[in-house]
Amino acid sequence: MLGKKLVTAQKRGETRALCLGLGMIACSMMMYFFIGITIVPFYTKSVWTTETVCKVLKANIKDKVSCPHSESSEDEEIFPYPCLQVWVNLTASGQEVMLYQTEDTLERNPKCSYVPDKLENSKEVKARIETIASNFKKYQTFLCYYDPGGTQTSVILSRLYPSKGLLFAFLWPTLMFTGGCLIIVLVKISQYVSVLSAWQ
Repeated sequence: MLGKKLVTAQKRGETRALCLGLGMIACSMMMYFFIGITIVPFYTKSVWTTETVCKVLKANIKDKVSCPHSESSEDEEIFPYPCLQVWVNLTASGQEVMLYQTEDTLERNPKCSYVPDKLENSKEVKARIETIASNFKKYQTFLCYYDPGGTQTSVILSRLYPSKGLLFAFLWPTLMFTGGCLIIVLVKISQYVSVLSAWQ
């Protein structure tokens, strides 16, 4: 009687472990799919792939502007911000080009190097842009990204999704998938050992 209860409890535990392993594999596949349709397209679409050294030529703050390419243009007009324009010398080609914070900055407003969040306080935005401009004037040489194919003449300070970030995004679903497979393999080994012991 006790032996039957132990066998039943063991089978229940194995079933739960198998469900856990299959659930982890299913979740990891969903995460792979989500990363594949969100992060990967932005990474592959970016043409700013080569890193080089940029030297600041001038960093000026123009009059307040509104983002012309925003979907909610009315909200942007309510929140104008100072337009920071940073021009750099591209070491790779020796050209004078405009610097943008990320790929998204160029799409939101090609006139400005930095586009703040419209929900931020106007005084804080002004102070932040002035601080950014002074930092560019202070640290005139830094690493930036440019388009080696020449389709984009501008450069960006940092990529939204760099190679390390993409690998880090794939790390967690890979660990979950590996853990799920390991659980299933261990359960199968346990079942095989149990059958072999009972046969002997």
